[in-house]
Amino acid sequence: MSISTPLRKRTLLAAALLAASMILPGLAQAQTQAPIVIKFAHVVAEKTPKGQGALKFKELAEKKLPGKVQVQVFPSSQLFGDAKEMEALLLGDVQLIAPSLSKFDRYTKKIQIFDLPFLFDDIEAVDRFQDGPQGQALLKSMTNRGLLGLAYWHNGMKQLSTNKDKLTRPDDVKGLKFRIQASDVLEAQFKALGANPQKMAFAEVYQALQTGVVDGQENTWSNIYSQKFHEVQKTIAETNHGVIDYMVVTNSKWWDGLPADVKKGLTEAMAEATTYANKLADDINVEDRKKIADAGKAKIQKLSKEDVAAWRKAMEPVWKKFEGDIGRDLIDAAQKSNK
Repeated sequence: MSISTPLRKRTLLAAALLAASMILPGLAQAQTQAPIVIKFAHVVAEKTPKGQGALKFKELAEKKLPGKVQVQVFPSSQLFGDAKEMEALLLGDVQLIAPSLSKFDRYTKKIQIFDLPFLFDDIEAVDRFQDGPQGQALLKSMTNRGLLGLAYWHNGMKQLSTNKDKLTRPDDVKGLKFRIQASDVLEAQFKALGANPQKMAFAEVYQALQTGVVDGQENTWSNIYSQKFHEVQKTIAETNHGVIDYMVVTNSKWWDGLPADVKKGLTEAMAEATTYANKLADDINVEDRKKIADAGKAKIQKLSKEDVAAWRKAMEPVWKKFEGDIGRDLIDAAQKSNK
């Protein structure tokens, strides 16, 4: 006896539904187990401390959270340049970036504390402040703007260089043109010295120094060496007058939406990657200072205590100008980090 067509259709449909009921839970489970993709974009080369720190974070995060996260690192402005990375983070196109601290002054004026000249005696003082309660509070000070800082990464202490033979006292830079990052504090700093600050993209600095568009600049030993600034400058004064650091930052809403175990693992990975990247930055600055000295193209000018005191006095007005925006309590806390 043959099965009728309607019955055959019902039988086939029941079989299909049974098969689907067995497959769908598997698909749902696979979907829930799909790793969270974390895009970490930055603007420097992989060989730099920041580039190496990003790769170390990827290694640690994926080790601590196997199958739960996939970290994709995009160095050298592969996704976005300096001008676009913050917008991309807020739009959710990337999940982690690490801009210079100077880039955050439009979100909180308190971050300008890191641009104040002669605030920190050395990189160890910077560490003590950043690890302390006030420094950690700054990481969380921009959540109302959608940004959450996860860590501070070092570049290093700044030195001053010019195309002149003498660079020991503030009078030696009067009337000279200096390249600066886009920062109101740094602009005020050079104006206090009687110099002319010129805001300029980092990539344009070497040629500007070489052609005399600007007479000098301020930077870390590692940046000076890697960008060959020492080849187009006559003198580098070992001032250690400021710090260039980065903040690893994420989208606060994205972070708040992560599962607790993932958040814990990423926090641990970031802490370990930070220790690694900062040690690397410190070591490279020491090495690159020696390489600059050995190259013999730019003279490294050491300063006496009296010389440093003269620079500090010349820059005092900068502190007074920005104290209202930054807060006297925050400046006091930073000063206490010095030993």
